Amino acid sequence: MQSESLQRAWEMFFTERDAEHDRLRGKRADAGFGTKPALLLIDIYYSVLGFEREPILESMRKWPMSTGLEGWAAVDKTAALLAKARGLGFPVIHVKGLHSGVNHWGRSERRKGEVPLTEEERRKGTEIVQEVKPLPCELVIEKAAASAFQGTPLVFQLNSLGVDTVLVCGETTSGCVRASVVDGATYRFKMGVVEECVFDRTEMCHYMNLYDMHQKYADVVSLEEATTYLERTARTNFIREEAE
Repeated sequence: MQSESLQRAWEMFFTERDAEHDRLRGKRADAGFGTKPALLLIDIYYSVLGFEREPILESMRKWPMSTGLEGWAAVDKTAALLAKARGLGFPVIHVKGLHSGVNHWGRSERRKGEVPLTEEERRKGTEIVQEVKPLPCELVIEKAAASAFQGTPLVFQLNSLGVDTVLVCGETTSGCVRASVVDGATYRFKMGVVEECVFDRTEMCHYMNLYDMHQKYADVVSLEEATTYLERTARTNFIREEAE
């Protein structure tokens, strides 16, 4: 896991006082993960990425909620982690917004100058992107709130699978990812946030929320660390099963 002395990207936003406070009271070691992980992918659909890979200020002319190239880069990293989790046989759960006309928690209206969408584009915008498309055997949960846990069967599914650790990917770091991580920690799951696999619309929100989640509710780990954890856990579980 991360070394105490290793500089983290969020430190670029520290004030002098923040840096001193972190030195005195900041997290010194990861809380650690369990032996029964699941991978949770949150809101990785086209309306937050666009159909084309474009810088955010270009993409948001048509897709106001776009996360731009940083979002697509995180999707590519997530696809690699997803392939690893699938290959090792760990549970994968996809969560996306409920787009059936229910009263939505968000209030994002199109503004002057933004390109209107066709009905077909609106429909496709609600689809999970091809790069991390769910397999027929994987659970897809729709939510009507920011948190993947609120009003959904997610906690029951995790409990039924015996999951003790949830690795989170998706968007936005400051929104649905954070809300889900806080709720997951409240339910006493060991929460992990894969740094390269979560994304947001502004760098400040992204890094400050990574920092805050890491301090309070989760271990923020690198893609390499998450991959190593899954591989090590798979080996350990296999050895334990063989011994039994």
